[in-house]
Amino acid sequence: MPFDFRRFDIYRKVPKDLTQPTYTGAIISICCCLFITFLFLSELTGFIANEIVNELYVDDPDKNSGGKIEVTLNVSLPNLACEVVGLDIQDEMGRHEVGHIDNSMKIPINNAHGCRFEGFFSINKVPGNFHVSTHSAMAQPANPDMRHIIHKLSFGNTLQVENIHGAFNALGGADKLASQALESHDYVLKIVPTVYEDMNGEQQFSYQYTVANKAYVAYSHTGRVVPAIWFRYDLSPITVKYTERRQPIYRFITTVCAIIGGTFTVAGILDSFIFTASEAWKKIQLGKMQ
Repeated sequence: MPFDFRRFDIYRKVPKDLTQPTYTGAIISICCCLFITFLFLSELTGFIANEIVNELYVDDPDKNSGGKIEVTLNVSLPNLACEVVGLDIQDEMGRHEVGHIDNSMKIPINNAHGCRFEGFFSINKVPGNFHVSTHSAMAQPANPDMRHIIHKLSFGNTLQVENIHGAFNALGGADKLASQALESHDYVLKIVPTVYEDMNGEQQFSYQYTVANKAYVAYSHTGRVVPAIWFRYDLSPITVKYTERRQPIYRFITTVCAIIGGTFTVAGILDSFIFTASEAWKKIQLGKMQ
């Protein structure tokens, strides 16, 4: 007797004349197909779209920066003239600059009674501070008014990514116009290194930061009020890394197979249960009639 290869067929076919269609089975089949289509489209959308995975680790990610961090500062002081506004920088490595002017610009506002200071400078990767004050002015104003609005304060490069919403400009929009004129403002910043790696393995480096602040009246050794806007910073040893990934094709195929197989299995069990129950009910009714 010749060997029949069809013996390996585990999907044996049942002739149509041995099957029985039902209205319940039709309804369950339609609902099953709609449910499978919905889940398939959901999985397809997730497969096409990229996902962002974040992780934390201890390291300095940007080792080619030369130990420097670029800072962008944009602040408006509507009641302090530009000729007395200056930027001072100091840190624990001994740096102490009064009246830093490189890559900075002062724009008169409020009919020249106020000033908008825009600065781009670098700081060392050690604890320190920079502050907007009148310390570098040739003649100190009698009552320097440090009420202000911070438009932007950011560290490092701006990430060209739309789907990451971090604290890269946490002080942007800070409004202290309602504070007392002679108050000093102290912002304490914790700078967190941040890395973004795209699908091609290219990395972008930036920094997020958290902030706490307080306002107080400061006096010099002569008893004069010397207000300033202080930004005291320290670096976190923890780096945040965002990695752009796409779902592997094998995971997508596995999920689709699970959706189709699982849905058909559950639908088959449900249809079989309803059909069996309906047939039993018919037999009961038929017995009562006899």
